[in-house]
Amino acid sequence: MMPPVGSAQFRRVIQAVVLGSFVIAAIALRIAPLFARTHQVDSPATDDASLLDGFRHVEVASVSDALEQITGRKMYMSHRMRPIFSTKFAGFALTVLLKKETNQDPHALDGMLAAIDHGSSNSVYVMVVEDGVDIAGMGGLMGTAMNSRNFSGAVIDGGVRDVAYLQKIGFPVYALGIVPSTSVSHYRFAGANIPVVCDGVTVNAADIIVADADGVVVVPRGSAVAVLKLAQQMDFKEHSMYATIEKLKSIQEAVKQFGRL
Repeated sequence: MMPPVGSAQFRRVIQAVVLGSFVIAAIALRIAPLFARTHQVDSPATDDASLLDGFRHVEVASVSDALEQITGRKMYMSHRMRPIFSTKFAGFALTVLLKKETNQDPHALDGMLAAIDHGSSNSVYVMVVEDGVDIAGMGGLMGTAMNSRNFSGAVIDGGVRDVAYLQKIGFPVYALGIVPSTSVSHYRFAGANIPVVCDGVTVNAADIIVADADGVVVVPRGSAVAVLKLAQQMDFKEHSMYATIEKLKSIQEAVKQFGRL
């Protein structure tokens, strides 16, 4: 039987109910973010932004190992492909091919410039300069344009020049060498966003390019989610192993525990 309305006992009951409601609401607000974070960790990164963020936080060596396990292919570029300064980036491939051809055509390279001007943010400019190890595929002007359009970086199967200026603006470039030459009058644009073979690795438009101090790898877009998930697991194991090796003073025991080398 409810106490009479207006009685002290009734007011105490109402106060207790209201207080209990506030407590329950406060608990819900505290634990909701925990459930959200758990959901985010368990859910694979599938959208473009999440994929790039994931690849920017894993080591290229782990990505390379994951690629080999999942695709059965070696998708890393050779030791010749080196950065002009220490860097780490990930982005979507925008491919460009230049064919060797002596010419006096002022428009021979127009398509190369148009590809840059139409490139979107988070692009990685992947250029193949045919037989171009001693030809600068890009320099300060092209780097400035890419930088202004928020490209992630550039990978050149060929040379690069104007390195001091590229370092000054902080635009990351990997190339086969540093040379002062030009492609003007020696090359013709042969296509953009087409399959190319860059330093021995096939690159398709929108593949994910991941680079750090260890080199450059190419992640086929269709395999990106699975590769990222495995690379993250490999990174976690390897980073956990450092302390174990130091504690046990044994790499063999650490490998037994974590199953990774």
